[in-house]
Amino acid sequence: MSLDVYLFCPECGHTVGEHNVTHNLRNMADEAGIYKLLWEPGEIGVTHASQMIEPLRAAIADMKARPEHYRPLEASNGWGTYDRFVPWLEDLALCCESVPTAEVQVCR
Repeated sequence: MSLDVYLFCPECGHTVGEHNVTHNLRNMADEAGIYKLLWEPGEIGVTHASQMIEPLRAAIADMKARPEHYRPLEASNGWGTYDRFVPWLEDLALCCESVPTAEVQVCR
């Protein structure tokens, strides 16, 4: 099972970002305070990429400052690691910054 985060350009309707990650990272995301932002953005009123930038940047900064806090939350089966999640978050944040007007949709 995985989570897909899609960013759609409001002007042309095309996908400007598609990010896929394993559900095994949900505990790490929850600990970083971004579970609902990623898995359930609509439930917290997040509809556009601009709304994701600051929470993502804060979570990334915390995760980089405290990797020893987050590594124990890695999936025991190897699917869902800190070393893959942080770059994934960074890529998503960059995409959000490049098209802040993009509409956010998720598929769980």
